[in-house]
Amino acid sequence: MKVNFKRYLAYLFRWQLSTPILAFVLLWMAGYDTLTATVVANLIGGLIFFWVDKYIFTSKDLAAQWEVKENVKCFDCGNVARGYRLVKTENYDHSKDAAPKFRCEDCSAKKTAELKKKGVKV
Repeated sequence: MKVNFKRYLAYLFRWQLSTPILAFVLLWMAGYDTLTATVVANLIGGLIFFWVDKYIFTSKDLAAQWEVKENVKCFDCGNVARGYRLVKTENYDHSKDAAPKFRCEDCSAKKTAELKKKGVKV
């Protein structure tokens, strides 16, 4: 399984944010038995953090952004095919390229491997 480091850090940070919220509910419900207070605290946490987790695991802001176009001429080999280009990731931003370079699937895989060797996080 490939782990997106930015998503993982966001999730760990989110996990720490749940601590004060759950602690507050447990203190607020100190007069109740421990099991009831824990269930209520977890329900409240679930109502809040479902949305945070959904953002963390589905947001394009935390993922490498690719652009895909049909029937483009590959920048490397010249074949006309579906074209791919990496637009933006943590340490790579080609979102303002005036003339973006699309590559066929094979050439895109080669270019991606080259970028990884150069330290680009794809």
